[in-house]
Amino acid sequence: MRIAHLVLTALMLTTAAVPAAAAELPESPASTENVMAQTFRNPVNRGADPSLIHYNGKYHIATTTGDRIGIWSSSSLATLLAAPEKVVYRDSDPSRNTQMWAPAFRHVGNRWYVYYTASDGVDANHRMYVLESAGDDPLGPYTFKAKIADFGEYAIDGEPITHNGQQYFVWTGPGRGQGGPAQLYIVRMSNPWTATGNRVAIPADGGCSEVREGPTPLYRNGRTWLTYSSCDTGKPDYQLWMKSIANGADPMVAANWVQHPGPIFSRNDANGVWGPGHHSFFTSPDGTEDWIAYHGKNTSAYTYSFRTARVQKITWKADGSPNLGSPLAAGATQQLPSGDPGATTSVINDTDVGTGQNQVEYAGAWNSGSGCGNQCFWGNDHWTGIANASATIRFTGTKVALLSVVDVGNGIAAISIDGGPEQRVDYYSSLRVGEQVTYISPTLSPGPHTLKIRVTGEKNPASTSTQVSVDRIEVY
Repeated sequence: MRIAHLVLTALMLTTAAVPAAAAELPESPASTENVMAQTFRNPVNRGADPSLIHYNGKYHIATTTGDRIGIWSSSSLATLLAAPEKVVYRDSDPSRNTQMWAPAFRHVGNRWYVYYTASDGVDANHRMYVLESAGDDPLGPYTFKAKIADFGEYAIDGEPITHNGQQYFVWTGPGRGQGGPAQLYIVRMSNPWTATGNRVAIPADGGCSEVREGPTPLYRNGRTWLTYSSCDTGKPDYQLWMKSIANGADPMVAANWVQHPGPIFSRNDANGVWGPGHHSFFTSPDGTEDWIAYHGKNTSAYTYSFRTARVQKITWKADGSPNLGSPLAAGATQQLPSGDPGATTSVINDTDVGTGQNQVEYAGAWNSGSGCGNQCFWGNDHWTGIANASATIRFTGTKVALLSVVDVGNGIAAISIDGGPEQRVDYYSSLRVGEQVTYISPTLSPGPHTLKIRVTGEKNPASTSTQVSVDRIEVY
């Protein structure tokens, strides 16, 4: 997102033509080595509620962290998952330094603004706030600027939109009369940190009796498309819906907003993706493609855990409305956005057995199979609970990440690089979930390295067994 004018405080997507289909590449065992430098796989961050932008040659993503505002940056989407976090803001004020949710970027003039939600630890006390950068760098430094759109009641997930050249702020508040699903609201803005005048409720459908949250705009074809999430974010049916308004119409008149029927982005059981939502939009580095960043889960369980940030390309329908498609499987190999410089990366599957580069050498008794289905990378993994069984991966690069099954019957592994000190990693989870990031190495010197996963035969008290899984290895 590169916004050059004061009035453009929300994401303005390009009007260039976009290919008609998402670029998901076919999977085959032959593609596990030397993956092209122009491909990547999700997730791109371990957090939820992603706001993702591209600016001055880098992607920047902010996600919900709870006690701080953190940003991860990388020149390519292919390496964003392995990027280090930069904490750009912590707050000492106890009225607003916990339950910090849903940061959202906006660029106005030569300043960056981050809008976010925070509380004193009591959910009902959530209000919305904004930070301001000292200069024209999305990494800050930032200082606290203001509380925004405070009408004396619960408020979350606010961000600006621009319509008819006027700035507005949209957010989620209680339903009318404090009952029913949460409501979308809109108010005028006089500058990036100040709401002015009365608010207006925008009733919104959602296919459930719960929230309407995370409103964010798209601009195209003579309309502002206001997309938002509905249902409880912990449920597998968390999904995206949409309202829109024609250019020239007054957004402060609720009746001017058109409700579009049905979800526009929702669970994909066949691909193992549930609860997709709370999203943002960004353009490819060369400005020719439109993309969505969202969070999803690899489990259908009702849980707020395991939400990770993912991205994929979107298209546009003949009637001018956005076509978000359907969530791709977490491990689906996609083409990088147009203009992304790419990165020399490799992906190794647990079935790439051998003693060479980008292969896994197993020692001891390991099991393998496809029992984990679409929760695993390519539908299979290796596992064992036998003490001192090991898996050794030889690779060339500067960083490596492990994505594996976590489960109630999993134990503790000891992981080492190049024969160095072991780091203990607990593979236990109260739910069985696949393709979870279990380990990211420190930055290594360029060249060949060896990673070893050793089963310790130990477990934490909550676990029922000592199993450790090997599934997907990303090499950077």
